[in-house]
Amino acid sequence: MANFTIADIKALREQLGTGMVDTKKALEEADGDVEKAVEILRLKGAKGNAKRADRSTSEGLVVAREVGGTVTLVELACETDFVAKNDRFIALADKVADAAAAASADSVEVALAAPAGAGTVETLISDEAAIIGEKVELRRVRTLSGDKFEVYLHKTSKDLPPQVGVVLAYTGDDAETARSIAQHISFANPTYLSRDEVPEADVEKEREIVTEISRQEGKPEAALPKIVEGRVGAYFKQVSLLDQDYAKDNKQSVAQVAKAAGLTLTGFARFKVGA
Repeated sequence: MANFTIADIKALREQLGTGMVDTKKALEEADGDVEKAVEILRLKGAKGNAKRADRSTSEGLVVAREVGGTVTLVELACETDFVAKNDRFIALADKVADAAAAASADSVEVALAAPAGAGTVETLISDEAAIIGEKVELRRVRTLSGDKFEVYLHKTSKDLPPQVGVVLAYTGDDAETARSIAQHISFANPTYLSRDEVPEADVEKEREIVTEISRQEGKPEAALPKIVEGRVGAYFKQVSLLDQDYAKDNKQSVAQVAKAAGLTLTGFARFKVGA
């Protein structure tokens, strides 16, 4: 008979977050040696990681870390909301965010290679996924530099960790308006800060599309240039933050609100889990 008790099983489960049956079998195989049982469970989990490689990860959380003059936004993904709200997964996200921020990572590749504990972020995620029992992946990382920041993390469900994260970089002193604009970003989902950042190829493609639509609607050729430019302007209001109608007052643009508050918006990042 293996030299362990029910209390040993409970303690190891709490330590690793593993299932009752797997934990008991590992202790039996290790003849009660806890360290050996941990190694058995990790190896079993590592084999499971390979089998889970093709599974989808539509759940997870968003977390942010500020270090000096930068803020790093991280999306860590998993398979189920059950794991997303698990303390072990949340703790893993915190460790990943700390490591990514320390490395000023602005891509997944750089973040995965960042030091974390005795290894890298990549090995940390792999080891923890083996214990958690689900596919876990670092989906997105973005680091912003700036004078001041507003970080807004939004819970789409009270039972889950933040699912939407926004970092807004700005200059100025009106933190309340900066936070309101960060909330606007979480809702309006702009792609670019200003229309100047929109790739010219995208603008030309949109112009071609709205020109064809206008012709199909029977608009007179003489009026087309004005109609098309108006519709391209509407496109900018969809994708450019500064051009968007402000969520709290659609009679003003975000640019007008920022100017009135003495703010200059210098950059932003927005992540939504699974989007």
